[in-house]
Amino acid sequence: MPKLLFFAGSARKDSLNKKLAATASKMATDSGADVTFIDMRDFEMPLYDGDHEDENGMPENARKLKEVFSNHDGFFIASPEYNSSFSPMIKNTIDWLSRPHEENGPPLTPFKGKVAAIAGTSPGGLGGLRGLVSLRMLLGNIGVTVIPSQVAIGGGMQAFDDNGKLKDERQAGMLQATIDEFIRTADRLSN
Repeated sequence: MPKLLFFAGSARKDSLNKKLAATASKMATDSGADVTFIDMRDFEMPLYDGDHEDENGMPENARKLKEVFSNHDGFFIASPEYNSSFSPMIKNTIDWLSRPHEENGPPLTPFKGKVAAIAGTSPGGLGGLRGLVSLRMLLGNIGVTVIPSQVAIGGGMQAFDDNGKLKDERQAGMLQATIDEFIRTADRLSN
């Protein structure tokens, strides 16, 4: 069974997308996958800056997170939508993790050959759908296979019950179908 990483592109304590990532990780665990759920708040990093990197090297949290990504076959990203794109936290994370942290090391090692599933939720009706388009493009450009299925859950403020589960059975079914495809694809590509 593949090792799968789940996270949200938000540091907010009560982030809707953290709820979505947690719900998805539970579904994957219940389906038999080897799952790790992380909170990006635990990996705070400065904004990527080449001068900062030259002077200080890769931040310790970036090194730790790069190892986490490298040790997984795929990752599920629950992405908030910021002005019709994905969050700056996701971009900054990818920018730092794409850098070699050893002299003459290859770039993009935590991403190449990996599988991703993407999803989003927002208070609005489109559920973060516009941001998923640019996230899919970025991930594909750095060597990640992004599964075709994705989930965008509108009305996110009312979408989850008190236990963090999706209330709407149709939405839960779409998320489960995406998780199933994610697991199958990661399993095939990791062997």
